[in-house]
Amino acid sequence: MNHITPPQRLIAANPLAAGLAPGEATTDRIAWLKLSLVFLPLEAPISDAKVLTGRQKPLTEIAFLFAEIETEKGHSGIGFSYSKRAGGPGQYVHAKEIAGELIGEDPNDIARLWDKLVWAGASVGRSGLATQAIAAFDIALWDLKAKRAGLPVAKLLGAHRDSVQCYNTSGGYLSMPIEKILENISASRERGIGGIKIKVGQPDPMIDLSRVEAVRKHLGDSFPLAVDANQQWDRPTASRLGRILEQFNLTWIEEPLDAYDAEGHAALAAQLDTPIATGEMLTSVAEHNELIRNNSVDFIQPDAPRVGGVTPFLKIMALADHKSLRLAPHFAMEIHLHLAAAYAREPWVEHFEWLEPMFNERLQIKSGRMVVPNRPGFGFSLSEQAAAWTRESCEVGKRR
Repeated sequence: MNHITPPQRLIAANPLAAGLAPGEATTDRIAWLKLSLVFLPLEAPISDAKVLTGRQKPLTEIAFLFAEIETEKGHSGIGFSYSKRAGGPGQYVHAKEIAGELIGEDPNDIARLWDKLVWAGASVGRSGLATQAIAAFDIALWDLKAKRAGLPVAKLLGAHRDSVQCYNTSGGYLSMPIEKILENISASRERGIGGIKIKVGQPDPMIDLSRVEAVRKHLGDSFPLAVDANQQWDRPTASRLGRILEQFNLTWIEEPLDAYDAEGHAALAAQLDTPIATGEMLTSVAEHNELIRNNSVDFIQPDAPRVGGVTPFLKIMALADHKSLRLAPHFAMEIHLHLAAAYAREPWVEHFEWLEPMFNERLQIKSGRMVVPNRPGFGFSLSEQAAAWTRESCEVGKRR
């Protein structure tokens, strides 16, 4: 394990020199943090449309950046960001560069600290890898605040519900034969999951249509079903296939076009009765605002670790609520369950069991919904398996 020496100004005679000058409202300070780069291996390679079109290789592992924070008074929090394929080591290195900025700061000042970390790495921008590295810190600070209050994060934010509709994605990849997908669907329904999403975007769209038809027949007419093209259609293809897919009563069509094509998504949303969903690949509030202000989506799909954490995610939620949009956060159900529970309009949360080996706790699913746990914070702690999968770690500051 590496130990990082904070910038020289942080080790001046005044131990509080790192942070804002203390006032009467400041009762605690960040004293120590730990960063870990963890690689979670998948049981089998995963392929979606990006693989079949030759743009990416099959997914075999996921890189996670974990941040653990502790204060002078012994309060602690944990957060994470992640990257599929490239980017994980880059997030870890950038986090190491800016971690010292938090030592001596009041952990309650989360929004100000988010800005401070962004400005510490201003040369690399306010989106992409830079904000994904910040997300691990931000999520840890929200976890810490909720734990100190003795509340789940959902309750700290002000929950609208104690459970959220959940749908499964991990059982419907293009690398799986249709027989296996149908088997996975049956298992998901037996577990209590309330919706199914399968991947589409085959080079031959007739294969997509036959798979969707088989799944709809297996589920029945009314069980919630969505499809995800992972940005692999052009505008004419999305328009034609979107019209054909209307017959299957889909909950939404996800990422039919390039993630940054706000105008194309808007035209498609206006044309089709089936709702349009996208947003997971975007990494800033500004990028999501482009979708929202252009009326490009019916379901907005932000990803807290990708946009920079809970702090920017809440801004996206406010923008979406103002436009009366539905919310369906991408991946990371351990985090998004709490944020979706605090959204005013009935949302969905995505079920992936992939991350479960890294945590000691499990989320409960009942009657089609994922239940907000009564554990303080986000309600998860790292398992021994996560420690075994750790490739690099470092500490900043001094532990009490």
